[in-house]
Amino acid sequence: MSLVRFANVSLAYGHHPLLNKVNLVIEPGERVCLIGRNGTGKSSLMKVIDGEIQADDGDVWVDTGIRISRLKQDVPLDDERSVFDVVAEGLGDLSTVIKDYHHVTQKLATDYSASLMDQMAGLQQKLEAQDGWRMQQQVEMIMTTLELPFEKHVCELSGGWRRRVLLAQALVNSPDLLLLDEPTNHLDIEAIKWLENFLLSQNVSLLFITHDRALLKKLATRIIELDRGNLTSWPGDYENYLVKKEEFLATEAEHAALFDKRLAQEEAWIRQGIKARRTRNEGRVRRLEALREIRSGRRETIGNVSLAVDGTEKSGKLVFSADDISFSYADGKLVNHFSVEVVRGDRIGLIGPNGVGKSTLLNLLLGKQEPDSGTVRQGTQMNVAYFDQQREQLDKDKTVVQNVSEGSDTVTVQGRSRHVVGYLKDFLFAPERLNSPASTLSGGECNRLMLAKLFTKPANVLVLDEPTNDLDIETLEMLESLLVDYEGTIILVSHDREFLDNVVTSTLVFKGEGNIQEYVGGYQDYVRQAKYEAAQKVAKPKPALANQATKTEKSKLKQTAKLSYKEKQELAELPAKIDLLEQQQQALLSEASSPEFQSNANPLDLYKKLEVIESELVSAYQRWDELES
Repeated sequence: MSLVRFANVSLAYGHHPLLNKVNLVIEPGERVCLIGRNGTGKSSLMKVIDGEIQADDGDVWVDTGIRISRLKQDVPLDDERSVFDVVAEGLGDLSTVIKDYHHVTQKLATDYSASLMDQMAGLQQKLEAQDGWRMQQQVEMIMTTLELPFEKHVCELSGGWRRRVLLAQALVNSPDLLLLDEPTNHLDIEAIKWLENFLLSQNVSLLFITHDRALLKKLATRIIELDRGNLTSWPGDYENYLVKKEEFLATEAEHAALFDKRLAQEEAWIRQGIKARRTRNEGRVRRLEALREIRSGRRETIGNVSLAVDGTEKSGKLVFSADDISFSYADGKLVNHFSVEVVRGDRIGLIGPNGVGKSTLLNLLLGKQEPDSGTVRQGTQMNVAYFDQQREQLDKDKTVVQNVSEGSDTVTVQGRSRHVVGYLKDFLFAPERLNSPASTLSGGECNRLMLAKLFTKPANVLVLDEPTNDLDIETLEMLESLLVDYEGTIILVSHDREFLDNVVTSTLVFKGEGNIQEYVGGYQDYVRQAKYEAAQKVAKPKPALANQATKTEKSKLKQTAKLSYKEKQELAELPAKIDLLEQQQQALLSEASSPEFQSNANPLDLYKKLEVIESELVSAYQRWDELES
């Protein structure tokens, strides 16, 4: 039986409907991804399912007795409550008793008193009456699984850990349907990978909103798209969606062109008919009026952001040079004896957990901060455009226009003067939003405004600190295309794995404690190289054991230094064996992403198989290294 059904559901804010007589069915075991441009109403659709808001029209049916939990898009910034209290709140009315009991037991651990014992006895009776013991264990189990600190205040945690707290709150009542609104916001790559694997291991139906294409590809069993008030279901994976969507838009454009041609013919007939006839065909006039009404009501496809970087003369060959630099804060070392040379045309991605020092390294290279030791040199003829993830370059008190135009009615882009209104239209800002203060913009709108401001200045070096946050998929892909065609130097911080793979040619990976290592290629290239490095470390003998080798052992090593015929055969066959193991690994991951997996399979069995294959891969890499060396 279906979990949720919409029948001709409508919802409107202002003149245009967010939902226009839409239909939707979510079945048990499905992992449905809801995509669409920023502001099209995706979060509102989730709120209708969750019961937070009511639809204007149509029928919303939710299966009786099912539990629905929603992870909201916004993360609390100043919540003074403990992590335990926030997670327990996911249980609804029962949460008050569980929180009170938890607080009393905490106090009793340090301050025993008769009144506290009486209070605890009363709370125990309430818990027994409401099946509270089981639910309290559920809270503790979820928090332990997610490695959450019970007594820490939420406001003391990073954005990624706050997101994890909210996820625990959503999971604590064992929902049948989990609604996730931008679950990867504020998460670094390792946290996103953890979230992917965690959700795959849970027997829960999903409806999630994301602009992270890698997450979408791994989790989604079906894609639904909200576009101009209409909801369309696209069975299959993301690649199939892209193909089918392109075909759909081409057909839609063809039908619109035929309609416009027909409308033009009717307009011409009316004008000629006034001269040629004393009386008009009133039926045909009414038909034309109906056509005009349909045409005026047709909602055009939302345009794509038009992005272009104003070119300038080339920088010198050397862009940045860091020689043995170190930098520390009171709570630890962020950069430890690091050296790098960035030359003209390099495309470098920075990868690492939140707070590890990526933005600090950018500031050191840009000269905004001085290293504790070592030297940083900047090249000549550099025009740097810097995208700051904190958006400090935006004046929140100024309007959208004022932030870009700086008092003028025009901006110069690619050597050509343009009116600021037309320029901002390229970044999907409607006329009614141009005089809104920047403080009223959504996260996606702020990022688009930052890009619009950035690209009005000539630049041969782009330094981009998490530019992909809050951008919808279409805008993300437009930015991607721009950067691929860009002829200057790019230094980029991002947690979007696919974006990194498509844009950068090398990556600087922050390993912790200030250690930074360079890898050739994008994120997936780094992962492959890191696996090989791990296999090599396993293969290398420990120095202490190597020194203890007897003369007999050394002579044996000399005798076996030359590969035997059998070993040569083994070495030749290893690449194919590794390739097969990687294919089996990918097949298991695909199986975990299938809709049948959640209802028919035990996730633990599959993950045991994955562990075995990963172990065999490490052994194969180790053997390959032994034979080659």
